[in-house]
Amino acid sequence: MKFIDEATIQVHAGKGGDGSAAFRREKFVPRGGPSGGDGGRGGSVWAVADRNVNTLVDYRFARIHRAEDGDIGRGADKYGRGGADIVLRMPVGTLVKDVEGALLADLARDGQRALLAKGGQGGLGNLHFKSSINRAPRQFTRGESGESRELALELRVLADVGLLGLPNAGKSTFIRAVSSARPKVADYPFTTLNPSLGVVRVALDASFVVADIPGLIEGAAEGAGLGHQFLRHLSRTRLLLHLVDLAPPEEDADPVRDIRALANELKKYDASLHRKPRWLVFNKADLLPAAEAEARAQRILRALRWKQPWFLISAINGKGCKQLSGQTYEHLSRNGAKPRGRHAT
Repeated sequence: MKFIDEATIQVHAGKGGDGSAAFRREKFVPRGGPSGGDGGRGGSVWAVADRNVNTLVDYRFARIHRAEDGDIGRGADKYGRGGADIVLRMPVGTLVKDVEGALLADLARDGQRALLAKGGQGGLGNLHFKSSINRAPRQFTRGESGESRELALELRVLADVGLLGLPNAGKSTFIRAVSSARPKVADYPFTTLNPSLGVVRVALDASFVVADIPGLIEGAAEGAGLGHQFLRHLSRTRLLLHLVDLAPPEEDADPVRDIRALANELKKYDASLHRKPRWLVFNKADLLPAAEAEARAQRILRALRWKQPWFLISAINGKGCKQLSGQTYEHLSRNGAKPRGRHAT
């Protein structure tokens, strides 16, 4: 199934039913009087977060959603039936915005509900207008129109840790090494076309979720490459792991320049994303002798004046991945992230 994380829909709540103007004409009721009932309310449109839904693909093709109108009131004090609500099930992490970009709902928890369009109120029947001086009222009111809106849906996946790096830095290989996720791995750039989620289990009752997005390149914040389309998925993460290819095949490669360039792209896209804790993870250490890999990593760290944690790993054979996963979990636990025990992989 194609991963869809943006969609535009129209929601139309139901119209309220009209009130009724009627009078009682029954045997043994000599002074029947007005008996027109109220109209039923129109149905509303609701959104609910559902952890069993993973993408907005359904809303890419079904764009218009209408709730049922309320029924009209009738004589003999009969009120109209209310219109049925409709419930739109969306992935956990969906943002609902209006056409001007104002946030209407953030469906961050499974089962969370949000009202997207309120149904119209039903009209009043003539029984509400009787008084001591108006014994036979013929007044009634029409039902109100339901709300109609055009909405933009945006999915931001819920993950504890986000992976970023240049294309072919080994992000997909890393997520395969530490979780049961199986994203595509190949020896050409932009192998990852859609975000991947993996559950990293460090103990029987301790785990966290990691998100892998397509590789970033310089200019991503302005739309270059593929990763800019998915940078939003890093916004909910608590920690960023910046993977760096320690043995790039290009002779003119400059890891220091590339690290600074990607950090600058984060800052240009969203300053709060740039302020998130970010650890350097030097990957592909297996391609170099151990001493040379360590020395090369130290040179990069000195050039950057790096003060945050860093790691030397080889995702292809899993070396260093267990230690990195353990320290990542400890960081999340210390900084308010609730340990996760039973994620589906």
